[in-house]
Amino acid sequence: MALTKRQKQVLDFIANFVDDNGYCPSYEEIARGLGLASLATVNEHISVLETKSYLKRGFNQSRSLELTQKYVQEQLRTDRAGTGIPLLGRIAAGTPVEAAEQREMLNFADFAGNSNSFALKVRGNSMIEDHICDGDLILLERVGQVNDGDIVVALVAGSDATLKRFYREPGDTIRLQPANAALKPIVVPARDVQIQGRLLAVLRKYK
Repeated sequence: MALTKRQKQVLDFIANFVDDNGYCPSYEEIARGLGLASLATVNEHISVLETKSYLKRGFNQSRSLELTQKYVQEQLRTDRAGTGIPLLGRIAAGTPVEAAEQREMLNFADFAGNSNSFALKVRGNSMIEDHICDGDLILLERVGQVNDGDIVVALVAGSDATLKRFYREPGDTIRLQPANAALKPIVVPARDVQIQGRLLAVLRKYK
């Protein structure tokens, strides 16, 4: 089912609010942010978006809205179709080299891969020695198999998700290795580890 302009605005407001604050907005914040007349109007939009499988909400809970994978995938497809910037050449980060103009377009679909791609925002500095910092956006793909040394998002014991390098160890165990000398690796039975995705790219915005 297609979204109306207002429904898309509601979804985008929620996504941007979560990205900025780390938690979902209240109905009051949605109403203020979009200039809606009443909480009943907000609730009506939320109900329709839930029916269309773009949102999930917990009943009798404050700030319980959650964007579904359907919204994330559609947003990625939109970005792939419409986002391209000129790739004009190469720049030296060491010894200076002569600049040579190139005329190519860099399309972020090259990094997004396919419909199994998704993005997350990094919290913490456990991978800082791999140049992945707090606040970075990472692009991942869902895969059935990963190799030793891959940077992955792993779900440990069904509850705690973490970004680490993946290694198989003797005794049917997995080592999730941080890239931060101040932190110890996580070593757990292989049965307790579920791979959520493998790292494709890192995006950092400088303000």
